[in-house]
Amino acid sequence: MRSSPSTALRGTRPGFPRRTLRATLVLAVTAGLATAVPAVDQAMAATAKSTAKSTATATATAADSASTTADATSGLAAKPYMGWSSWSMQSSQYPGLNPDGSYSYLTEANVLKQADALAATLKKYGYEYVNIDAGWWMDQNWTSEFDQYGRQTPDPVRFPHGMKSVADHIHAKGLKAGIYLPVGLEKGAYGEGKVPIRNAPGCTTADVVYPDLRTTNGWDSAYKLDFDNPCAQKYIDSQAQMLADWGYDFLKLDGVGPGSFKSGDNYDNVPDVAAWHKAIGDTGRPMHLELSWSLDIGHAADWKKYSNGWRIDTDVECYCKTLVTWENSVNDRWNDAPAWSGKAGPGGWNDLDAIDVGNGEMDGLTPAERQSYMTLWAINKSPLYTGDDLTRLDDYGLSLLTNQEVIAVDQSDSPVARPVTPMGDQQVWGTRNADGSYTVALFNLGDSSASVTADWASFGFTGAASVRDLWRHQNLGTYKNRISATLPAHGSRLFTVKPGGTSPATIRYEAESGNNTLTGNASLASCDSCSGGKKVGNLYLDSRLQFNDITVKKDGIYTINVGYVSGDPRSVTVYSNSGNGTRLKFPSTGDWSTVQTVSVQLALKAGSNSITFDSGWDYSPDIDRVDVPKTA
Repeated sequence: MRSSPSTALRGTRPGFPRRTLRATLVLAVTAGLATAVPAVDQAMAATAKSTAKSTATATATAADSASTTADATSGLAAKPYMGWSSWSMQSSQYPGLNPDGSYSYLTEANVLKQADALAATLKKYGYEYVNIDAGWWMDQNWTSEFDQYGRQTPDPVRFPHGMKSVADHIHAKGLKAGIYLPVGLEKGAYGEGKVPIRNAPGCTTADVVYPDLRTTNGWDSAYKLDFDNPCAQKYIDSQAQMLADWGYDFLKLDGVGPGSFKSGDNYDNVPDVAAWHKAIGDTGRPMHLELSWSLDIGHAADWKKYSNGWRIDTDVECYCKTLVTWENSVNDRWNDAPAWSGKAGPGGWNDLDAIDVGNGEMDGLTPAERQSYMTLWAINKSPLYTGDDLTRLDDYGLSLLTNQEVIAVDQSDSPVARPVTPMGDQQVWGTRNADGSYTVALFNLGDSSASVTADWASFGFTGAASVRDLWRHQNLGTYKNRISATLPAHGSRLFTVKPGGTSPATIRYEAESGNNTLTGNASLASCDSCSGGKKVGNLYLDSRLQFNDITVKKDGIYTINVGYVSGDPRSVTVYSNSGNGTRLKFPSTGDWSTVQTVSVQLALKAGSNSITFDSGWDYSPDIDRVDVPKTA
């Protein structure tokens, strides 16, 4: 999220609540909905809503036939981009960063200094974009400046040589230049509706927006464009051509909805994004289009169709005396990223925001937190763009940003990682690589040291496996069935694991089996992606699904893989036989039709057992199946 001090939603900017308050309000609304609609009904409602929105936007632009797949084929965003962005330092109150007032860091001199440092220190590791964020067309009082066609024009104090000169310098270093714009027609560009649109005879700013001057974007700082009038596309065309003429390779389009904590017709900017996709294509200059912020996952297909990346969350910056802090809001990503794991791929990536791990004290993080931060971004294949001062990288920060084995995880062709265990203070994430190995990450999100164990059975194999520590560049040898590590508070480990054993024999038990016991609201529902074509949902208000006659040959602790569906993170109490059970939080699968798995450990006795999923008084995930090993 980026905006002026007078229209911001975060930090100490006047007039609006801080991010933490806003997030609390959003969660409260979400919780209220969750207690009103059963899980299966939610799925149907979400599908209907998504279909209606898709129909409404299907004719928004002639660019509908364009797709991110075409971008991937041409090489644009074939892999997550890497580089530097100005916003983290602009937004920080760290002493000395913004000596001339809030957000004053953004100047031509500072951008060029960072470009030179990027070229000297990080370019050879794949970092190539130098991205200028919000404020380049604003003076020190954050007053916007526009040209005679209603387009943003650089502030002569911040950028005395203009934006083309900056791009030329960046290109001379063998790097790519990025720039920023908010979605919509900024209010200051309207000019009583009399401002002409470049290369569009007869079109003025009155023609490109709705007559009632309805507002849009995350801060309501712009008028919503009306694409029923061709003049609106012409305005976007003129902006895109300006950026292309200046030589920019990247555009961040900010405040996009649905998202940016806004919803409803005024904030449906899918037509804007489609218009930008078309306009960029018409310039003939390849330009990466990145969307921000906290985008609506229900429109993931639209974001992927028309752009090359999308912010999945709010700002990572803390708007405080450091660049970030762990609690505000680095650690949010462990909760929010899983829902998006299936949405990313060549041509378009899930953007977790800037990675500020290079400056030690300025970052506001412990060494363990800095490593975990980088680890999560890498296994999620997020773009790796730092907001640090590249002229002041400390040795540890430089080692994190330049670890080629970790960068290779981010840039590889393997799928985005997901949690393989329920969400909690100790988590295991992983993904299977093309060569049959696995990327495995251990995280301790707790506030004190703790042991974290990755069981090979969670990944579908058992026996011996060779393990390499990617952060330490060490082959650790062979581990049988699992690996454990004691991690400091907020600490992590990252491994490549190569199985040497075989897949364990398992027995699958379907949730819809007539042998099971359903109580309370629990009921069957169709599920095309589920293994038996059905699932058990409506696990809410003291409802239970009990799998019966789970048979094993001997007593032991069994790692059981649970197939489930959940459009948001939900908790369920799981227990075997008459045990007390453990309340476990399952990560979101992204929607109410996608199946994912997590593993749980349960004590089973020789002979027949039961496994129960108990909602308690909350809403729980829908359950597809359990896969139970034949041996402990």
